Amino acid sequence: MQKRKIGLDVGDVRIGVAVSDLMGLCANPRETYVRKKDDTEADIAYFVEYAKREDADAFVVGLPRNMDGSEGPRAEITRAFGDALAERSGLPVIYADERLTTVSAERLLIGADVRRDKRKKVIDKVAATIILQSYLDGRH
Repeated sequence: MQKRKIGLDVGDVRIGVAVSDLMGLCANPRETYVRKKDDTEADIAYFVEYAKREDADAFVVGLPRNMDGSEGPRAEITRAFGDALAERSGLPVIYADERLTTVSAERLLIGADVRRDKRKKVIDKVAATIILQSYLDGRH
């Protein structure tokens, strides 16, 4: 049996979290983690423990690319977070293109008639779910 994958949509203020099922077929939204201000180490420690609780074997981190495919400053910040997470957890970090995932998440929530104030609370975990599901779909 496979282990779970944890999908992360890393932002400056919040990190959306999704977790796969044990078969590696379906991504499920879990939570929107609010980052500790100026304490990336605490954020990393949280996800190291999270991976242990979920019995995960990898992180799938959304990598924000520019529309032309190049990487800018936001991608560098995300890679620094992912590299620290890999080092501390001992688990691989797989970077997945996250272009337009937040837009897709917003459209999905609007289509589901979710009010604006509620969308803000869940959009990050929905984006993480889209990132993880795209990765899972690409493997099968």
